[in-house]
Amino acid sequence: MKKIIKLGNIVFIFLILYSCSDFLDLAPKNMLSEEVFYETPEQIDYALTGAYSILRSNGVTKNWYILTEIPSDNTYGVLSGTVTDRDEFDKFYLRSLNPYLSAFWNDAYSGINRANKVIEELSGSDIDESLKSRYTLEAKFLRAFLHFNLVRIFDDIPLMTKTVTIPESYEVIRSDKNKVYTQIIADLTDASALPKSYASQEDIGRATSGAAKALLGKVYLTMGDYPNAAIHLKEVITSNQYSLIENSTPGTCDGFEKYFDPDNHNNQEAIFEAQFKKGGFGTGSGWVNTFAPGASGDNVVAVGGNGDDNIPEEGMWESWDEGDYRRDFSMALGYTNKTTDNWVSARHVRKYRDIPYDNGDSNNNWPFLRYADVLLMYAECLIQSGDFSEAAEYINKTRRRGFGYQSSEVGSPADISASGKDQLLLAVEKERRNELAFEGHRWFDLVRTGRALEVMTANGKSLNETNLIAPIPQNQIDANPKLEQNDYRIEPR
Repeated sequence: MKKIIKLGNIVFIFLILYSCSDFLDLAPKNMLSEEVFYETPEQIDYALTGAYSILRSNGVTKNWYILTEIPSDNTYGVLSGTVTDRDEFDKFYLRSLNPYLSAFWNDAYSGINRANKVIEELSGSDIDESLKSRYTLEAKFLRAFLHFNLVRIFDDIPLMTKTVTIPESYEVIRSDKNKVYTQIIADLTDASALPKSYASQEDIGRATSGAAKALLGKVYLTMGDYPNAAIHLKEVITSNQYSLIENSTPGTCDGFEKYFDPDNHNNQEAIFEAQFKKGGFGTGSGWVNTFAPGASGDNVVAVGGNGDDNIPEEGMWESWDEGDYRRDFSMALGYTNKTTDNWVSARHVRKYRDIPYDNGDSNNNWPFLRYADVLLMYAECLIQSGDFSEAAEYINKTRRRGFGYQSSEVGSPADISASGKDQLLLAVEKERRNELAFEGHRWFDLVRTGRALEVMTANGKSLNETNLIAPIPQNQIDANPKLEQNDYRIEPR
């Protein structure tokens, strides 16, 4: 969303922002009166832009892979000396003091507070009713999106549907997750009335009806409500608003690759992305540098440092079938040293590619929701309903593209057959892993299907059922003792 990029710095100067020391610390950071600020459509739009801007924060998006990929069998984190913050996610000995948990909690609730503030101010605003409605629905989408990610990480969480004073914040308790999901569904159902798209280039990247319906489908899928999930996912598919980017060169998956082109943001396959823009504006993303192998210099990434993080696990390469071109685009087993011409073995994620403007300043968006994800979620719903032939066809759409064919090329050598339920569930799980690798889906897929303990144990990890949700950040417990801590037991090592 160009407006988000352009107004990012303005928002941080003029919008009343909230401290991240406690997630409900509402102390104003400037002298601008709220009564004066929320008077015009432009000012309210600035405030809404401030809510969107949380999607560029470290906690919510930039370090999302730490909470969602590293705990899975896809990747593990960098381990440097005594710094074990990422390793705690990989080996399931999470401390409540882990800084990534705290950053995610703080940033997510900061975004929820901003969304709530917009909703409250709009309710009494005299701006144009259609604009008021749209801004309210966008804020509800963001509130639902952030609550959804919080509840998936922490289970029962404080449900925040209004701004609160600092004294009130110390009375907040955790809500049962079912109550949280009920509110998420209500917000997304409302947000489904958003526009299908936006005519203005400045508005591209905002939440749409398709984003609301796709996220609603994912919410129902997470809850195990397959019939309702199928309803909303099918609405996204039949809207004809989105499509897979087809391969244009035989024997390649260049359609898949084009989705991740850093200059091809918000394309026909994109449903909802966190928006980033390089150029020294403070709005770029850093995964190109973060995922580059240590000591690789400019052999892998041309500008900036090498984070040596989010390293693909042994066996990740083999998770793709031979002939699947997505493997070579998504990861590499090493690189060639340009000076010595020697091969250096170093597994690394290469799905996010760009020439950074500076270290940690690249043009890559983060794909929270894309059409391929919707197709595969719908396939899973069809399997659960017993429609195996149709489910196989939806799995084959993304699989064909990965193997260099057109998604509609029925009977391609890449096609899988409509086998039994258990086999198809494993097939869609595998296809989601291959298609959506390193995009923050694998851990949640394993948890919601009840496969996390089996899969992770088979991969040599020691964990138990309490490790499927994270501890509440200790600084939140200290600030508000009414928040109960999760039972997170660490296996003997």
